[in-house]
Amino acid sequence: MEHHLDALIVVDPLPFLDMVALEQAAKVILTDSGGVQKEAFFYQVPCITMRDETEWVETVDLGWNRVTGAAREMILDAYASMATRMPKAGGEPYGDGGAAGRILALIADSARA
Repeated sequence: MEHHLDALIVVDPLPFLDMVALEQAAKVILTDSGGVQKEAFFYQVPCITMRDETEWVETVDLGWNRVTGAAREMILDAYASMATRMPKAGGEPYGDGGAAGRILALIADSARA
Protein backbone atom coordinates (compact mmCIF):
# COMPACT_ATOMS: atom_id res chain seq x y z
CA MET A 1 0.00 0.00 0.00
CA GLU A 2 3.02 2.31 0.33
CA HIS A 3 2.94 3.08 -3.41
CA HIS A 4 -0.18 5.20 -2.84
CA LEU A 5 1.98 7.75 -1.07
CA ASP A 6 4.25 8.29 -4.09
CA ALA A 7 1.92 10.98 -5.46
CA LEU A 8 1.44 12.73 -2.10
CA ILE A 9 2.36 16.40 -2.21
CA VAL A 10 2.74 18.33 1.04
CA VAL A 11 2.68 22.13 0.72
CA ASP A 12 3.02 25.12 3.01
CA PRO A 13 -0.16 27.09 3.74
CA LEU A 14 -1.62 28.61 0.57
CA PRO A 15 -3.76 31.62 -0.32
CA PHE A 16 -7.46 30.71 -0.49
CA LEU A 17 -7.85 30.70 -4.28
CA ASP A 18 -4.73 28.55 -4.72
CA MET A 19 -6.09 26.12 -2.12
CA VAL A 20 -9.47 25.96 -3.87
CA ALA A 21 -7.76 25.20 -7.20
CA LEU A 22 -5.80 22.35 -5.61
CA GLU A 23 -8.90 20.98 -3.88
CA GLN A 24 -10.88 20.95 -7.13
CA ALA A 25 -8.07 19.12 -8.95
CA ALA A 26 -7.37 16.57 -6.21
CA LYS A 27 -8.11 12.87 -6.53
CA VAL A 28 -8.53 12.57 -2.74
CA ILE A 29 -8.14 15.19 0.00
CA LEU A 30 -6.59 14.33 3.37
CA THR A 31 -7.29 16.95 6.03
CA ASP A 32 -8.02 17.78 9.63
CA SER A 33 -9.85 20.97 8.64
CA GLY A 34 -13.62 21.20 8.98
CA GLY A 35 -13.81 23.79 6.22
CA VAL A 36 -11.79 21.71 3.80
CA GLN A 37 -14.04 18.70 4.45
CA LYS A 38 -17.08 20.65 3.36
CA GLU A 39 -15.27 22.20 0.37
CA ALA A 40 -14.25 18.70 -0.75
CA PHE A 41 -17.92 17.69 -0.68
CA PHE A 42 -18.95 20.73 -2.74
CA TYR A 43 -16.21 19.95 -5.31
CA GLN A 44 -17.15 16.24 -5.27
CA VAL A 45 -13.66 15.17 -4.22
CA PRO A 46 -13.44 12.25 -1.76
CA CYS A 47 -12.08 13.35 1.63
CA ILE A 48 -10.26 11.58 4.44
CA THR A 49 -10.61 13.38 7.74
CA MET A 50 -7.69 12.68 10.01
CA ARG A 51 -9.58 13.49 13.20
CA ASP A 52 -11.65 11.38 15.56
CA GLU A 53 -14.92 13.12 14.65
CA THR A 54 -16.47 15.48 12.16
CA GLU A 55 -19.10 18.17 12.37
CA TRP A 56 -20.11 17.31 8.77
CA VAL A 57 -21.60 13.86 9.40
CA GLU A 58 -23.78 14.19 6.29
CA THR A 59 -20.62 14.05 4.13
CA VAL A 60 -19.76 10.74 5.80
CA ASP A 61 -23.32 9.43 5.39
CA LEU A 62 -23.18 10.23 1.66
CA GLY A 63 -19.81 8.47 1.27
CA TRP A 64 -17.70 11.53 0.40
CA ASN A 65 -15.83 11.64 3.71
CA ARG A 66 -14.15 8.98 5.86
CA VAL A 67 -13.11 9.81 9.41
CA THR A 68 -9.95 7.89 10.29
CA GLY A 69 -8.31 9.62 13.21
CA ALA A 70 -4.53 9.61 13.11
CA ALA A 71 -4.12 5.84 12.78
CA ARG A 72 -1.77 5.12 9.87
CA GLU A 73 -3.50 1.92 8.77
CA MET A 74 -6.96 3.48 8.85
CA ILE A 75 -5.73 6.41 6.73
CA LEU A 76 -4.07 4.09 4.21
CA ASP A 77 -7.12 1.81 4.04
CA ALA A 78 -9.43 4.79 3.49
CA TYR A 79 -7.14 6.13 0.79
CA ALA A 80 -6.93 2.79 -0.99
CA SER A 81 -10.71 2.49 -1.17
CA MET A 82 -11.44 6.15 -1.99
CA ALA A 83 -8.74 6.52 -4.64
CA THR A 84 -10.19 3.68 -6.69
CA ARG A 85 -13.93 4.43 -6.59
CA MET A 86 -15.99 7.58 -6.47
CA PRO A 87 -18.81 7.91 -3.95
CA LYS A 88 -22.32 7.82 -5.33
CA ALA A 89 -23.58 11.17 -6.53
CA GLY A 90 -26.77 12.44 -5.04
CA GLY A 91 -28.09 14.01 -1.95
CA GLU A 92 -28.37 17.71 -1.31
CA PRO A 93 -27.92 18.04 2.45
CA TYR A 94 -27.36 21.79 2.12
CA GLY A 95 -30.24 22.45 -0.27
CA ASP A 96 -30.45 22.77 -4.05
CA GLY A 97 -29.06 26.30 -4.34
CA GLY A 98 -32.43 27.83 -5.18
CA ALA A 99 -33.42 29.24 -1.79
CA ALA A 100 -32.79 32.88 -2.71
CA GLY A 101 -35.11 32.67 -5.73
CA ARG A 102 -37.86 31.04 -3.70
CA ILE A 103 -37.54 33.66 -0.94
CA LEU A 104 -37.68 36.47 -3.51
CA ALA A 105 -40.81 34.92 -5.05
CA LEU A 106 -42.47 34.75 -1.62
CA ILE A 107 -41.61 38.39 -0.91
CA ALA A 108 -42.92 39.46 -4.31
CA ASP A 109 -46.14 37.45 -3.82
CA SER A 110 -46.74 38.94 -0.38
CA ALA A 111 -46.10 42.47 -1.71
CA ARG A 112 -48.80 41.95 -4.36
CA ALA A 113 -51.31 40.68 -1.80
